[in-house]
Amino acid sequence: MKLIITGMMAAGLMFAGAAMAEDMPAVGKAKCSACHAIEKKVIGPAWRDVAKKYKGDPEGVNLIVMHVINGGEFGWKTGTKMPARGLGANDAEIQKLAAFIIGLESQP
Repeated sequence: MKLIITGMMAAGLMFAGAAMAEDMPAVGKAKCSACHAIEKKVIGPAWRDVAKKYKGDPEGVNLIVMHVINGGEFGWKTGTKMPARGLGANDAEIQKLAAFIIGLESQP
């Protein structure tokens, strides 16, 4: 009986953790996830680390937008430069993703 209860509690905690995790927007999955993830470095930095870098900067969203549009390394020293516009994101998509990334800093 204890084993069943313990198993149910573990399953509940895993479900609760998954429900609280932030999910990458669809356009991010389609055009960014080959090189970025929210919580871990892939080829490029984790988006949560980008959010921390620009925390409190009123120009943070605009800086991310400009970096994505122009491409480059942006001081991350990953050894790989991001191509301009990543995998072809348009201005509206880039703006939406930049706002999403900045918003990650306020998430637990």
